[in-house]
Amino acid sequence: MIGVVVVDDQQLVRMGLRMLFEQARDIEILGEADGGAEAVRLAARLAPDVVLMDLRMPGVDGITATRRILAARPATRILALTTFDDDEHLYGALAAGACGFLVKDTPPAELLEAVRRAADGQAPFSRDVLDRLVARALHTSSPAAAPSDAPGEASGDAPGDTPLPAITPREREVLGLLGVGLSNKEIADRLHLGVTTVKTHVANLMAKTGRDNRIRLAVLAVLTGITPR
Repeated sequence: MIGVVVVDDQQLVRMGLRMLFEQARDIEILGEADGGAEAVRLAARLAPDVVLMDLRMPGVDGITATRRILAARPATRILALTTFDDDEHLYGALAAGACGFLVKDTPPAELLEAVRRAADGQAPFSRDVLDRLVARALHTSSPAAAPSDAPGEASGDAPGDTPLPAITPREREVLGLLGVGLSNKEIADRLHLGVTTVKTHVANLMAKTGRDNRIRLAVLAVLTGITPR
């Protein structure tokens, strides 16, 4: 059973998410919070597997709450909810350690699957969010592109201009599929590999590229121009 805490300052949103999760046999709502401060307290008390975190809230916002929760419980997976125009909070949440990003109008079935993937150690994200991260990376060095201001990702780069470290042909295939948002199982099916093998390739890619999560790997895949057509 996946234990989830829902954080959003709008009661209607929380009610809708609760109704959705109650239909899933493998997901349990442990608690709800209407702000970041309460989210931190609930995470400490309830030890959820996944926190579904709204980013734009009065008082303690989602970025600060994400940072505080992960400082106390690094194993918690925080899945950020963002609106189409909330780039200001998007990059801060990535730097704070959010494992994935979904726009608020994500279809219910996709949202449920995203929670499952987050609990499984993956980094689900809406394609729209990836496009915004890539657009930002093309114009400025940012946490979206790399852990630090890395060469080849500064202003003026275009997809295909960013250098790629030495990786194997198979790792290149995996990286490209990460760039279009495929899960480990989807990549395994596409390449006729075992899921464990895919996880090993992803871990190797993180080590070789210096990108510490799948979202940064996905951005790198787009910047290097190796995503499948």
